[in-house]
Amino acid sequence: MAASTHEVTNQAPPLVGYDVFASDRVLVEAVDRHLAPGLLDEVREELSLFGRTAGSEQAQEWGVLANENPPKLHTHDRYGNRLDEVEFHPAWHRLLGKGVSAGMTAAWARPGGHVRRAASFVIWTQVEAGHGCPLSMTHAAVPALRTDPALAAEWEPRLTSMIYDQGLRPAAQKAGVLFGMGMTEKQGGSDVRTNTTSARELAEDGTYELTGHKWFCSAPMSDGFLVLAQAPGGLTCFLVPRVLEDGTRNVFRIQRLKDKLGNRSNASSEVEFDGTWARRVGDEGRGVPTIIEMVAATRVDCVLGSASLMRQAVAQAVHHCTYREAFGGKLIDKPLMRNVLADLALESEAATTLALRLAAAYDNAADGSAEERAFLRLAVPTAKYWVTKRCTPMVAEALECLGGNGYVEESGMPRLLRESPLNSIWEGAGNVQALDVLRALQREPQALNALLTEVGGARGADHRLDGAIKNLLTELADLDGIEARARRLVERLALVLQGSLLVRYAPPQVADAFCASRLGGDWGAAFGTLPHSLDLASVVERARPVS
Repeated sequence: MAASTHEVTNQAPPLVGYDVFASDRVLVEAVDRHLAPGLLDEVREELSLFGRTAGSEQAQEWGVLANENPPKLHTHDRYGNRLDEVEFHPAWHRLLGKGVSAGMTAAWARPGGHVRRAASFVIWTQVEAGHGCPLSMTHAAVPALRTDPALAAEWEPRLTSMIYDQGLRPAAQKAGVLFGMGMTEKQGGSDVRTNTTSARELAEDGTYELTGHKWFCSAPMSDGFLVLAQAPGGLTCFLVPRVLEDGTRNVFRIQRLKDKLGNRSNASSEVEFDGTWARRVGDEGRGVPTIIEMVAATRVDCVLGSASLMRQAVAQAVHHCTYREAFGGKLIDKPLMRNVLADLALESEAATTLALRLAAAYDNAADGSAEERAFLRLAVPTAKYWVTKRCTPMVAEALECLGGNGYVEESGMPRLLRESPLNSIWEGAGNVQALDVLRALQREPQALNALLTEVGGARGADHRLDGAIKNLLTELADLDGIEARARRLVERLALVLQGSLLVRYAPPQVADAFCASRLGGDWGAAFGTLPHSLDLASVVERARPVS
C-alpha cells in the first residue's frame, strides 16, 4: 500500500459548532447590564439559541454561498417588458429569513427591544454582513414613518413583523415587509440638499409622482423605500412602494447593480424614477428632519456591524493562535503575539461595550428619557466615526495573525477585510460624522451635557481617564480652527467615552490596559504595542471564543 506523502499537522481546526453569543463574554455582560432582570432569562435563552445557529456549519456555509453567488439583475423579460427584479442565491434568503424571525426588525415592538436586537445584530453579522443592510433599513424606517401617524399605523405592523415574506406583491397582502432608503444622487453624495429628483403633487392628498434618479439604492428587492425629492415646498421625504395597491408595479427602474469591493451578497443599485407614485412623509420642505431619525438608527447599526466584524476577527485570531505552534510553543503563549492579541481584544471590547450602550440609550429614550435622547445626539456620530474607522486596521491585523492562511479566502478573513471599510462610508463618511458632532456641540448644549454626565460616572476611578477628560474640556473650549481639528476632537470624545464605560464595567485588567494605551499616551501606531507590564494574558483569555 502506498504511503501518504505527508500528514497534516499544526493546523487550527475550523471555528465552528459553537455558541457565538455565550462565548462572547463582553456581549453577555452588556446584555445582563442593560436589560431588566425580569427579561434576562428569556433573552439569554433566545440569544444563545441564535448564537448556536450562527456558530453552526450550516449558517457559515450560507454566508460563503451568499458571497460566492452575488445577486443578478433582470431588467426585462424575454419579450422586452420591464422586470426590474434582482435574483438572490437561496442562501441569502435563508440568512435574511433567520434575521427577521430573530426580531432584528422588531425592536420597536418588544420590551428591551433595542438591546436584544443589538445583541442579535452583533451575533448574526458575524455569519455574513451583506444581508444586514435591509434588516437595518427596515428597522430604521419606523421612527421616520412615525412623523405621519396614519402611515405609521398602516406600515409599522408590517415592518416589525417577525415573518420573512419573500417576493414582490402589494404590501397589504404580505405578512411582513422590508424597506430601503434612497438619498444619494450623482451630483451630491452626502450633500442631499443638492438633490434634483422632483416631486409633482397629484390630486389625491399627500400623493406625488417622482422624476429623477438615485445613485446608491441598496437592497432594491425591498417592498418600499424612503426617498428624498424636491417638492414645491422644498426637499421632502416620500414613501415609494415597489408594488401598488392594485398589484401593478410602481415605476422603479433598476439601471444596474454596483460592482463593489465587498458587501458582495447585497445588491446596491442605481434606480430611475419616471412618474413614480409616492406618498409624502412629514411636511413639505422637512425632508431631512423627517428622514434623519432613520439615518441615526442606521448609523447605530454601522457601529454594531463594525463591532461584529471586529469580534469575529479577534475570535478567529485568538482561536488560530491557541492551536498553532511556532518556534517551540503555542503562538498564544508568545509574549509578542499575546501583546497583539490583547490589543485587538481591547479594541473589540471597547467597540462592543459602546455599541450596546447606544442600544440601551435607545430603549431608555423610547421610555421617555430626554437625557438619553440628548446623549444619543452626540454619542451616535461620535461612535459611528471612531468605531467604524478602527475596524479596518483591526481586521487587517487579525488577518495577519493567521499568516498566509489568513490571506486565503477559505479562512474567511479576506471577506471580513473587504467588508470592514463599508460602515465608515455608509450613512455619511468620516468627515460627515465629524461635522455632525461639531453641529451638535454648537447648537445643542444639552447633548454635550448628557455625554459629560455619562463620562463623569467614572471620574476619580482612573487618573489617566481623569486627565483625558480634563484635556478634552480644554480642547472643547478652544474654537480656533475647530473644523480642521474636528477629527481629532471626535477621536478624543470617543476614547474618553469608551474609557469611561470600560472603567465602570470591564474587568480591572481590561480597563487598565485601555487607559494605559488609549488615554495614557503609552501606545504605538500599530497594534501590539501595549505596555508589557500589563496583565495581557487575562485580556486575551477573555476574548477566547471557545474554552
